[in-house]
Amino acid sequence: MEDLGERVASGSARVAVVGAGYAGMSAAVALAAAGAGARVTVFEAATAPGGRARRVRSHGHELDNGQHILVGAYRELLALMRQVGADPERALLRVPLELRYARGFHLRAPRWHAPLHLLGALLSARGLPWRERLGAMRFMRAMRRNRFRLAADETVGALLARHAQDGVAARYLWVPLCVAALNTLPQQASANAFLAVLRDSLGGARADSDLLLPRVDLSRLFPEPAARYVAARGGMVLTGRRVRALQRDGDAFRVDGERFERVILACAPYHLAPLAASLPELAPLARSASGYGYQPIYTCYLQYGSPVCLPAPMLGLAGGLVQWVFDRGALTGERGRIACVISAQGDHQQMAHGELAAQCHRELAQALGELPSLIWSRVIAEKRATVTTVPEVARPGPDTPLPGLYLAGDYTDPEYPPTLEAAVRSGLRAAAHVLRGSS
Repeated sequence: MEDLGERVASGSARVAVVGAGYAGMSAAVALAAAGAGARVTVFEAATAPGGRARRVRSHGHELDNGQHILVGAYRELLALMRQVGADPERALLRVPLELRYARGFHLRAPRWHAPLHLLGALLSARGLPWRERLGAMRFMRAMRRNRFRLAADETVGALLARHAQDGVAARYLWVPLCVAALNTLPQQASANAFLAVLRDSLGGARADSDLLLPRVDLSRLFPEPAARYVAARGGMVLTGRRVRALQRDGDAFRVDGERFERVILACAPYHLAPLAASLPELAPLARSASGYGYQPIYTCYLQYGSPVCLPAPMLGLAGGLVQWVFDRGALTGERGRIACVISAQGDHQQMAHGELAAQCHRELAQALGELPSLIWSRVIAEKRATVTTVPEVARPGPDTPLPGLYLAGDYTDPEYPPTLEAAVRSGLRAAAHVLRGSS
């Protein structure tokens, strides 16, 4: 008798994917690619695919609901982009690792082979005392000896303090990398998750540390080309379709009344409890997910009457609320538009949006000098953008107590923090379990 994996691959079994974020669309692409006509249906509550990294429409303007940075080490995402026809060379601006601040610090990796590129970056860094350059090199060497893994996890803050990395290097290099990758402050963040990022970026090949800055909105970057890829192979991506009910039907499931042999829940963990209400086997998993903390990402768009030219497409600010600013004119052709990003929790969460936008404008003016007239501003607050990546945070993986029901999402990855790459890996992992018929 034909097993379920073969039936899925041949298109005779239906698979539902709940959530069209990067995790869900990665799973859908892998399933659709497994055989012509694979019957994959993706349900997405929003009007555009992408999940917490998507295009939104606000006051007549199309904006990203967050500003994401990719790195060259995101191999799975880059491979999937090529597979679905989203050419990374056109959709992303690739530059060597560069952390440039408006004042006082500038680190840029030369195009040398690893690990010489990191050595060159530290030796030539502007605003970094010589003793701290040597200390940063010793820190990376020690992490490499330990294979970028601690036997007992601790916070990033504790790790940096133990290795005397709490000066200028911490302020402009390690802490910004921690907050950018983990979206969690170093006094809370998992050192092992941070080290996994360092291993695959600064500790990898030279190209792995390259910064990849999107030239298109986040839905066009991958989810929309992925949706077209799935549709061309017999699948469907249904936007504006929030799933209300998930139930057992013998050895299969019903998603809002439709029968599917397999289901992948590629939604945020806080959506598990309502979906699992009629599935008592999932109650422990839902309770575990309810214990997660969450971190926000605030993106403030400032639209000026004439172009504002930053010294680099991505520029760091220090001493205020804003951590990074992006020149949308240079990246996406949106002339005069600047995106200011504030990651992780902080005092900004208590500010009204108008007050926060005014503060972002002031901090940008302090860094750049006089600015053109401000036409409009928009603050987009993803209040639960990511799970707080604390030491030993629970990682559920793809399996659930119910055979045929799997999880995907950046929070399920066994080692990576909640990044787009972690989301993609989780989707591919869940799809592989479906195709193997694992339980």
